[in-house]
Amino acid sequence: MALTSSAQRVDLLRAQNITPLRGNLDDPATLQRLAGIATRVLHLAPPPGEGWVDHRTLALTRALRKRTGPVALVYGSTSGVYGDCAGASVDETRGVRADSPRARRRHHAERSVRFLGRSAGIRSSILRIPGIYAPDREGGTPRPRLSKRTPVLLPEDDVYTNHIHADDLARACVRALWRGKPQRVYNVNDDTVLKMGDYFDLAADLYGLARPPRVSRDIARDQLPLMLLSFMGESRRMVNLRLKRELGLRLRYPTVCEGLVSFP
Repeated sequence: MALTSSAQRVDLLRAQNITPLRGNLDDPATLQRLAGIATRVLHLAPPPGEGWVDHRTLALTRALRKRTGPVALVYGSTSGVYGDCAGASVDETRGVRADSPRARRRHHAERSVRFLGRSAGIRSSILRIPGIYAPDREGGTPRPRLSKRTPVLLPEDDVYTNHIHADDLARACVRALWRGKPQRVYNVNDDTVLKMGDYFDLAADLYGLARPPRVSRDIARDQLPLMLLSFMGESRRMVNLRLKRELGLRLRYPTVCEGLVSFP
């Protein structure tokens, strides 16, 4: 079963043998049918685009509470809730320091999910997800950015970045639905350890394209959009041992080297 707010997606879901349920996370009254029906819930919807609170996740957790709750709830959050870690290794025991409004909304959603789990006896899991790459996502590969010659930072200014192939993320979601521990956080990233500029250099070499130009952080502030600059302001190396040991996930694409060459 899949919740959708789009009438156009109903037939598409049915064609894939998925039962559609019409509802909208921005309209809590439409979520009432979820209560007592959903047994394992995967929540990947993004939070609203502004504010400090994720009203969508709050509405979902309140709806699930009205009758017999699901066995498991898995929420796809972001690694951005860690904030800037100055390149340090980061496992799930590290405290949250969400600096941006986007990350703070995600952290609010995490708290809503964990509160539902504790108070209603639901096995809730939180997946902290870094950059997803996939050929069928908008901007899902480095190729468009390389084609535009978008600059990256000089090595002395550069930041560590983390990645996950969309297929491995999907498998992690399924594993968490069945094997995630109660109120547990999981980093969902591959084994790549690269700074952002090195990642784009690697992709350029694999695609046979020119490597991107390197600029200082001061020049980047003048040339790049704020959203992109925000990613260049946080550096961390995520640790995924809990993903492997507790969820038992064996990555099909352990690094971006294997993942990028899998694309057409």
